[in-house]
Amino acid sequence: MDQEILQECLVDQLRDLYDAEKQLVKALPKLAKQCNSEELAEAITEHLQETEEHVTRLEQVFEALGVAAKGKTCKGMKGLIDEASEQADDDEASVARDLAIIAAAQRVEHYEISAYGTARTMAEQLGNTEAAQLLEETEEEEFAADSKLSELAMELYEQLDQEDSAEEVDEESEKTEAAVPKRPEAEGTRVSRGKAAR
Repeated sequence: MDQEILQECLVDQLRDLYDAEKQLVKALPKLAKQCNSEELAEAITEHLQETEEHVTRLEQVFEALGVAAKGKTCKGMKGLIDEASEQADDDEASVARDLAIIAAAQRVEHYEISAYGTARTMAEQLGNTEAAQLLEETEEEEFAADSKLSELAMELYEQLDQEDSAEEVDEESEKTEAAVPKRPEAEGTRVSRGKAAR
């Protein structure tokens, strides 16, 4: 492929990513507030700080390519963020809502992992080592964020299992109590004693 065409393609990918990251910078604080789990809220807040760094890193990539740092509307990210907001708004604060937030956040991560991987490969093909290394650094952070979300999801599934087990124990306990016959009232015993005394 002609190097000039490849560079144009890479710049187009980068402008899409630049807008996507800026959309996330605005969206993540709201998503963190909607979390029921403190750990999940912290993970999203930490990733917000990384995302701000990703924006700066993309500006460095633009500089390495010798082009102006500007974005073009990323419709894919807009759709993913809209879906995440809808899911977080629909459910009450609960483990289920946290799992829905994680699912939405992981779709975002997978989108970014794919986009950064493609951009990195293009930069490598162009022989721009600096741009490729910067893009790879962000790609690795997106992988790490996705793994963290998977760990949090597994913890929430375990929490749901424990809650289900506790409910089953409570139900069994109620059934047992209902099945045990009540002891006769003490009044009858007192009457009998009275008759015997006569």
